[in-house]
Formats: sequence, C-alpha cells, structure tokens
Amino acid sequence: MSKSLTNITLETLFNRYPLLPELPQYHGKWSYDIGVVLQGVKLAYLQTNDSKYLQYIVKTMALYVQDDGRIKNYDYEHFNLDSINNGKLLLFLYQQTKEAKYRIASDQLFKQLQNMPRTTDGGFWHKKIYPSQMWLDGLYMAEPFYAEYITKFRPKEEMTDVVRQFELSYQHTVDTKTGLLYHAWNEDRQQPWAEQATGHSPHFWGRAIGWYLMALVDTYEIIATDFPDEAQTLATIFMKTITAVKRYRDVKRHAWYQVVDEGERPGNYLEASASAMIIYGMAKARRMNILTRDWQEFIDESYQGLQDNFVYLTKEGWLNLIRNCAVAGLGGAGQRDGSFVYYISEPIITNDFKGYGAFLQATLEMAPLSQE
Repeated sequence: MSKSLTNITLETLFNRYPLLPELPQYHGKWSYDIGVVLQGVKLAYLQTNDSKYLQYIVKTMALYVQDDGRIKNYDYEHFNLDSINNGKLLLFLYQQTKEAKYRIASDQLFKQLQNMPRTTDGGFWHKKIYPSQMWLDGLYMAEPFYAEYITKFRPKEEMTDVVRQFELSYQHTVDTKTGLLYHAWNEDRQQPWAEQATGHSPHFWGRAIGWYLMALVDTYEIIATDFPDEAQTLATIFMKTITAVKRYRDVKRHAWYQVVDEGERPGNYLEASASAMIIYGMAKARRMNILTRDWQEFIDESYQGLQDNFVYLTKEGWLNLIRNCAVAGLGGAGQRDGSFVYYISEPIITNDFKGYGAFLQATLEMAPLSQE
C-alpha cells in the first residue's frame, strides 16, 4: 500500500491544485508553505527524472519570478525568514535550467540573510516585527537555502554561521528535563510569552519541533560531503532531539500530539503535520545513516500510524490529510500567549499545505518512486 500511496499523494496534488499560487487563499503570495509542497515535488523529480515534476515547479515559480529576476510580492524590508523558504526551489531551478533570473532571485534572498537583524550572540530574528526572537520554524525556512547557497557561490568559511544558527536555537530552547525544544526564545524577555528566567516560550509545539528536525536533515544532506565536521554537529543535535521526541509518541496510535508532552490533557489532539515532519526527519536520517538500523521498526510503526490516524481517500481516490493545525505563532497583533489553551484553540483543517507537503516528503522517503 505504501508505494501506491506515494503516487496517490502526488496525483491528488496535481489534480486538486493545478497551480498552487492561484488558489483563493494565496492570490500569488510568496508563501512559504507552497515551498513545502514543492520540496516534495522536487524529491519526486530527483527520484524519477520525470519532467512532469520539474514542469510543475517551473510553472509555479513562473508566477513569482519575473524575467529580470525580481520576485513578485516579496518584500525585502520585512526581513522575514519565512520569505527564504521558496529560495530552495530557485537554486534547484537555476541548476536545472541555467536561467539567470533564478540566480538573481536567489541573490536577493541571500542578501536578506546577510543583513538580517540578529540577537547579540548572532542568531537570526525570526522576523523584523518579532525583535530579539528566535523561532524553531525559522531554521527550516532559512538554513537549507543558506547552506546550499554557500556551497555553490560563497567562501567555505561562511558555513560556520549556518551551523551556529542550529547551535544557538538548540541552546536557547532545549529543556534540560525532557530534551524537548520550546517553540521560541526571546532574548530581552520583553514578550509576555517569554519565561523570565530563560526567555523561552511555555510549551513544546509539535510542528515547531518538526520544522527543526526537517531543517537538520535537509541541511546535513547539503553539507555532508564538503563539510563533514559541521555535518557531524548537526547529526549530534538531531540525535539528541529525536531521542527526546521518540519518548512522546502515543503508545497505542503511534503519532504525536499538538502539544507534544501533554497527550493526556483534555483538548490536546494527535496532529498530522508534526507527525509527518518527525517521520520525514527520521526516515531521511536513517537513509543517511544518522540513525542506526535499530530505529527502523520505530520508523515503520510511526509511518503506519501516520496513515491510520490522518489519511482518508475520497470517492475519487484523492488523498485527504486530516487534523492539521492551521497555524500557530507567538505574540503579534493577536497577542498569542503560547499557552496550552492557545495551541489547542487554533483552527484544525484538512489538507493544509504545511501538513500535506510534509506528508508528501515523508511518503517519498518511506516509499521512493524509484523503487516502484
């Protein structure tokens, strides 16, 4: 079933979403979650060399990247790490097509990283509007692009800063009792959600940890050959984090909760995107031998749990991925307080792109198309 599920997931995507940015909820926005889906399509192309996957990415990016390389609806001045995520596709398309516009667009995003506001110890702020804050989400958005850009175009010594972002985020968000990572950290403790002694937010949000695990394995893959020492640092952080996360999988249903460590608390729920991201991270880490063979049974069980808890097929044979948290953050106009009640109160939706994209990537890791 798992192999056919890979094809079903891709076919559903193409049938349901012929062009991602034209959907009403996006209207051409330079939206990071489109990039999560397209990373899956890119993986399908790399596994098969089938041009239909490449063309899907080309057609989607054509709605953003203009002939002169400017990115439609991208605002440099926002200094928003979320804006970097789609840059991974720009580097990919430049490699595939050699069209200068993709290099020019990538250069804009790298310039943003060069000039991002930082904490006093060098960590990227998540956004300009979120001063003195590092969020786990940002590591997925920025670091794989940052690392790949450096490997292709920059001096090798700049890779130190990529690894430093992971080290700082881990240092500032890890809980010494559980080994889990809090969603975010506020250096100056000015945010109402920040714990005054440590600066971290109050809870362990599943998707935030999922973003971080995905970022670690994706960046590791990019730098492993040319930067073995730096890659080993990422592997060590991954092992510490996944070993902690492993303990909090639901015993019977083999998936992870929205608030990771409070599975028995009323209102909490098993959440699709976090579970998919964790499984993707484990499957890719196993493929790259970060995880040893004795993890395989746990990974397989988790993948089955992902299907059992979240996957439903429509009468057309299309895939629905249920119970995705629509969005979660901290502070901002809504004064999101990071409480347990906050995390369980955000809307729960079906086929959210962040969840669907993570599920697609997890499925392609678990059942590669090249094996079919």
